[in-house]
Amino acid sequence: MKNKTSLLSFLFLLFSLTAFAQCPSQNTAFKGGEVLNYTLYFNWKFIWIKCGSATYSTVNAVYNGTEGYRSDLLFRTNNRFDKFFTLRDTLESYISKDLIPLYFSKASLEGKNHRLEKVWYSYSAGQSRAKMEYTNPDYEVFRSEVVQTECIYDMMSMMALARSFDPKDYKPGDRLHFPMTSSIVIEPQTMIYKGKENFKANDGNTYRCLVFSMLDWEDRKKEREILRFYFSDDDNHLPLRIDFDLKFGTAKAFFTDGKNIRNPLNSIVK
Repeated sequence: MKNKTSLLSFLFLLFSLTAFAQCPSQNTAFKGGEVLNYTLYFNWKFIWIKCGSATYSTVNAVYNGTEGYRSDLLFRTNNRFDKFFTLRDTLESYISKDLIPLYFSKASLEGKNHRLEKVWYSYSAGQSRAKMEYTNPDYEVFRSEVVQTECIYDMMSMMALARSFDPKDYKPGDRLHFPMTSSIVIEPQTMIYKGKENFKANDGNTYRCLVFSMLDWEDRKKEREILRFYFSDDDNHLPLRIDFDLKFGTAKAFFTDGKNIRNPLNSIVK
């Protein structure tokens, strides 16, 4: 029943979480109205094939009386690639203005399998609570609830938080740890900072990027890279490229264009 990491494990990410008091954080990276578009590619026998597109958008919103942001991440394979493997993933996240998670959902069609995840967050007495619900491909529904003093994040709220984090003190090889929801459990995740690298995006610009590797543990004994992220080395920390290690091949998402970006793109290499 454990949900497998897919293309939408996006994200992403860069943070070591400890006490509940650290949950509120100042947003310095994005604003309502931001839209980021991507082209998806898949590697098949040494050939890279354009297989679909993705859109990551953020708007100002109110959730249960709390002002904040709603972010949506949509992944879709094109008609040509659907004949090989169909992907329709929709992620939705509500967070407060100070980046505290409020709600998360992920509806996915991957191949012939439908899955649905939902997480409701609440806070009291210095603790964070996550009520989780997971519907598997057989339409069985599982529920759980976790209460802890550490912050609890999902892939969307973690990416929003990570984009406002300042990594200037990172050194290549540094490991970052954080807890993240997965179906109805909380799993520890590990990221390794790999250093800086230039990357030419599909908008024609070359960007200076911060590179991070996300690890999976095979039987908790052997670690394996499953995702690699390229974030713009400026105050936006735009996710410009994501590499995915899938069971049936390798995929990449390349930044194509964006609008309503909050800060100057100082990471563009002239």
